[in-house]
Order: sequence, then C-alpha cells, then structure tokens
Amino acid sequence: MKRVTGIGGIFFKAKDASALQAWYKRHLGIDIQSWGGTGFTWTDAEGKPVAGTTVWSIGPLESDHFAPSTAPFMVNYRVEDLHALVKVLKEEGCDVLEKIDESEYGKFAWVMDPEGNKVELWQPPHGQ
Repeated sequence: MKRVTGIGGIFFKAKDASALQAWYKRHLGIDIQSWGGTGFTWTDAEGKPVAGTTVWSIGPLESDHFAPSTAPFMVNYRVEDLHALVKVLKEEGCDVLEKIDESEYGKFAWVMDPEGNKVELWQPPHGQ
C-alpha cells in the first residue's frame, strides 16, 4: 500500500493574514483568492494541466484549524486509500485524531506527529 503520494496543501498562520497575503500577491504574483489562498494546478512538462492541485493558504493567527497543535502551519498530504492508511496508522500506535470526514472535496483524516504537529491526510475525489 502506498502511503503519501504528494502534497495536497500547505497552510500557515500569520499575525496579519491580510497584509501577508497582499505581500505574496504583490511580490511573488500568487493569485490570492477571497478565502486566503490559491490552488496551484499541476501541469506536465509542456505546461498543460493534469489532474491535481496543491492548495496554499494563509490564515489568521487566532484560527483553531490546526488544533490541538500549536504549530503555525499544517501540511496536507495526498493519499490513495485513506481508510486503509488510517487503519494502519492506528495499528502502529499513531495518534489519529478524528473520524474520516467525507465531502465533495474528498476524504480527510488527521494525525499528530511526534513533535505535536497536526498532519492532514487527504484522498482526493477520483480523477484529481
């Protein structure tokens, strides 16, 4: 069984999220959307889109989205079979936080690493 197959997103907090979003937009040309981030569409060697997106987002420092972690970041990893991976992680004694959450965006689960960082696991919908 494959475990992680790629990075689905990078999320981090900022003291002044709006100002930092504006800085990234102005100086690095990142197309920041109203929700605080962007989705980078994957492309092949010729620049043609292929299935997949990596989300990049800046949120407010006060957000509890990463709880119970106190880290200012969270990485979302793409996986092929979330149910199987969660089962194996539990068997290996990992701190799996919540039940699997299913939505139109795919399936999500969370695990804490040994340093106390919340890790998001994501199985995208078919074809993404």
